[in-house]
Parts: sequence; structure tokens; C-alpha cells
Amino acid sequence: MKRVKAACLLQTLHFQLKDDVEHDLAVKAVEAEVAHYKKQLEFKRVAYRIDEESVQPDGSILLRVRKQYNSSDVGNYLD
Repeated sequence: MKRVKAACLLQTLHFQLKDDVEHDLAVKAVEAEVAHYKKQLEFKRVAYRIDEESVQPDGSILLRVRKQYNSSDVGNYLD
């Protein structure tokens, strides 16, 4: 029999600009979306670590995040 001792998700999320919105407004919307995503992780009490957050030349944002899978123990994945 096997048991999961620790589990973690590694995700690369691309928060893209909306095409039908003026560029400056689209950039602000993406920044707000990223902030909302981070607040949601905190609100849901998900253990996470942001490995990289980079703004792309077009203003979109790439976010590499490690986060808790379901309610599994994260072990040393977030160290």
C-alpha cells in the first residue's frame, strides 16, 4: 500500500491582457487580477510560495508558484 507523504503543485500562470481594452487599463486590470489571486490564496489558507513573478514586455505577468495540493502536507517543498 502506498500513501502520499507530501504533495505540492508547481504552476506557471500567465495573466494575459484583454484585447478589447486600452493598453494602460489592461495592464492595471492584470495587476489587480494578480493581487486578487494572491489574496484568494491567503483567504483560503493555502500554503504557497511565489518562485518568480515577471512582467512581460507587453505588460502581462508570468507567475511561477508552488502551492499546497488539496490539504496534503507540503513537506519541505516550500522551504
